[in-house]
Amino acid sequence: MDYDKDTVYVVGDAQTSLNNPITQQYSAFFIGLVVDTTNHKIVDAGCSSTIPLTSQFVRSLFVGQSILAFEPVADEIKRRYHGSSQKAIIVAFKDAQKKYKFALNGRDCDSGASGTG
Repeated sequence: MDYDKDTVYVVGDAQTSLNNPITQQYSAFFIGLVVDTTNHKIVDAGCSSTIPLTSQFVRSLFVGQSILAFEPVADEIKRRYHGSSQKAIIVAFKDAQKKYKFALNGRDCDSGASGTG
């Protein structure tokens, strides 16, 4: 899949419990989000998981959501995802949101500096 030039990729991470298969395979939980910076909508998502269905389901929780709308997304995760990584998904989303905001600030600074060439 090709992504528009206005998209950015951010990764959020979180720790999972020691008995979680994701921890045993990856040491932590990661979520990758492709976000359209023109409207802050998540256009694609992926995560570290041991079952492909988990990745597909987690993707469905995020695609179309605003990365800036933490509470509604967290509430949806709590309502619909009932696996051992529920808390880790929420924490990883919060981490990705923080990195997205940082990336936006960097892009704003870059675009302002580009005219001074």
